[in-house]
Amino acid sequence: MFNINDFLQRKIDKSKISVLTCYDFAFASILEKSDVDVLLVGDSVGNVVAGYSDTLPVTVDQMIYHASSVRRGAPSKYIVVDMPFMSYQVSVEQALLNAGRIMKETGSNAVKLEGGAYFADTIRSLVKSSIPVMGHLGLTPQSIQSFGGYKVQGRESKRRKEIIDDALLLEELGIFALVLEMVPEDLSAEITKKLSIPTIGIGAGKFCDGQVLVLNDMLGMNAEFTPKFVKKYLNLNENILSAVNEYNSEVKEGAFPDEGNVFK
Repeated sequence: MFNINDFLQRKIDKSKISVLTCYDFAFASILEKSDVDVLLVGDSVGNVVAGYSDTLPVTVDQMIYHASSVRRGAPSKYIVVDMPFMSYQVSVEQALLNAGRIMKETGSNAVKLEGGAYFADTIRSLVKSSIPVMGHLGLTPQSIQSFGGYKVQGRESKRRKEIIDDALLLEELGIFALVLEMVPEDLSAEITKKLSIPTIGIGAGKFCDGQVLVLNDMLGMNAEFTPKFVKKYLNLNENILSAVNEYNSEVKEGAFPDEGNVFK
């Protein structure tokens, strides 16, 4: 079973870490049988499941609901849960209480929060309280209003230095891994080389120590969502639509249910 020590060992061994974002029991039950190392219950559930335009409306209670569902479906997987917008920004005490709830009520292994130096005290306190923390830099979706959209981060020298400095600080504060989202590949390569903890990339290139994708994205469930960093390994959108239309036809033609689907 993958555990927190394996993150560092994979970095040492130069063995990649695979992460998928998952939100429910049904998919988690499938991933439990897979070779994927880590499941991330992301606040992207707001976009993917609830249909919001961003992650900001997601609440702690919603994250606990989804993370608990994933844990029941994947009892042996290492599970990281996002701390949603405004669940840790107000105070260190607020962050501790919310992270503690997430850990206690979901059975998850760690939390993830976005941001760098501004949250130093928060991250330090969480780590000292025995709550494992995964960091997240680059494009941080909870800051989408400040960024003015989903834009690649770190192309300008000032922003690049800021991300590097934050990465080094987060490692010093005790995070066990760092997500780098939508940054140039050479920047993620530089950070990966500088850090002794693993980096997990999403739209950050091949030089990270691991990769994360949203399960629904890599399965091709949303035909309209086609960002550059997503590779679609299936086209479930078409497959599901075809199956639903076949069902519709059989119902209307009287072909379903047939003799194999009825009780005598």
